[in-house]
Amino acid sequence: MASNSQTNSWAVIALLISSTLWGIIWYPLRLLEGQGLDGVTMSLAMYVAASVMGLFWLKGLGRAWAEQPRHLLLIMLFSAWTNIAFVLAMLDGHVVRVLLLFYLSPLWAVLLGRWFLCEHIGLSGALTLLVAMAGAGFMLWQPEAGRLWPESAADWYALTAGMSFAALNVTVRGADAISQSCKANAAWWGVVILAGAWLWLGGEGLPAVSSEAYLWAAALGIGGIVIMTLTVQYGVTHLPVQRSAVILLFELVAGAISAQLLANEQVLLQEWLGGGLIVLAGYMAARRPDICEI
Repeated sequence: MASNSQTNSWAVIALLISSTLWGIIWYPLRLLEGQGLDGVTMSLAMYVAASVMGLFWLKGLGRAWAEQPRHLLLIMLFSAWTNIAFVLAMLDGHVVRVLLLFYLSPLWAVLLGRWFLCEHIGLSGALTLLVAMAGAGFMLWQPEAGRLWPESAADWYALTAGMSFAALNVTVRGADAISQSCKANAAWWGVVILAGAWLWLGGEGLPAVSSEAYLWAAALGIGGIVIMTLTVQYGVTHLPVQRSAVILLFELVAGAISAQLLANEQVLLQEWLGGGLIVLAGYMAARRPDICEI
């Protein structure tokens, strides 16, 4: 029992570290954009660097591919879209709005937990869904157009990145027989493959910017992405999906404070209302009892 309690404590700490870093990473991303790097290219540079670091702990990857190829492929797919779409949203959108739309994860976590982890929704789950959907409604409502719809490409990127992130967390938890290093390597290579294919199919190629910009992107990959990936995967592997989802909401706090201090971004009343409901949904999700364990 003490061992499980200690593991859970480390999992919570790992998720708090990861969420804090994800909440402030928008700032170096925008600095890199100012040096001429677009979102897909900086994603490629960051995750190539992370993947190179991952070469030092590839032990067991071949066996993992042989035993659970489906899980690893899904980790690659969901991680690729989560990370690239998140970067694109952060570069083009309002930081707090992007984070709030991204962290509609309680909505997706409840649904995915029902479909893949045999967790019954029940009354509390239904209420969580309603509160999360109400929060999304406040965030996405466009009074001028009189419709409920994302208002920009950044909104779409944030929403779909959040969906993919929830699916990634469920997949990571379901793949508990695979080592953290194998899952991390799969996640990073997924981003590299998608970003490379994006640039190649778009015929854009790499932008002609200084080598210093690429080096800074690589440094962010090693000093940021590696740490954030390992900590979030450790956390979601050792905690139930809904509890990890609500702890990761701390990213909103880090993002809001950093956006106010570094970019002087103001949060609108509509975003406060929607965000409050989304955070409440996260709390309600965390309070739900676990119906089954993986």
